[in-house]
Amino acid sequence: MAFEYAIALTGGIATGKSTVASLLGLNGLRIIDADTIAHRILDENSAWVVEHFGAEFLSGSKVNRPLLGKKIFADPEAKKELESFLHPKIRAAIEEQSEKQDRLKYPYLIDIPLFFETSSYPIKNSVVVYTPKALQLERFMKRNGFSEEESLRRIESQMDIDEKKSRATWVIDNSLNLKHLQQECEEFVDTIKLLYPAPKV
Repeated sequence: MAFEYAIALTGGIATGKSTVASLLGLNGLRIIDADTIAHRILDENSAWVVEHFGAEFLSGSKVNRPLLGKKIFADPEAKKELESFLHPKIRAAIEEQSEKQDRLKYPYLIDIPLFFETSSYPIKNSVVVYTPKALQLERFMKRNGFSEEESLRRIESQMDIDEKKSRATWVIDNSLNLKHLQQECEEFVDTIKLLYPAPKV
């Protein structure tokens, strides 16, 4: 049965979710990355992207994601069309991986950026990577080189980070430095180990 032992790992744009996923992986937790799956499925369906949005969104055989991202964040209809096409395929691929992980009968993470927004996954527990909104904006602008207006549009396309925090089973705070974040991740892993017996090998 898919998703039985799954914990949703989520957060907001530029809250540090990828860093947290890496740190949790280093601490022994298994992770299914929805973004990696989404990128693969998008490239596998590059012909569909060309047909619906144009050949300019292709770089070689791969989809030019930054360019496509600019279009869909500025055009709600295009965003809806792309998501309606991709999300069922992404979900099916995640479900397949989840079934394999559930056989081990031990918690694992599914990194799902829009876990609360889409409500597509029957996962009971979640951990949110939290950064205050002002810091989230600052980090996003620095990382991506976008204007404040464009950065805010991207951030506000998702549920407010404080709302996600209030819905989470657990919160990993990423408002300070890397050392603090490592400690937060280690404490979360310790919590999981206390809640569940050692995995079967």
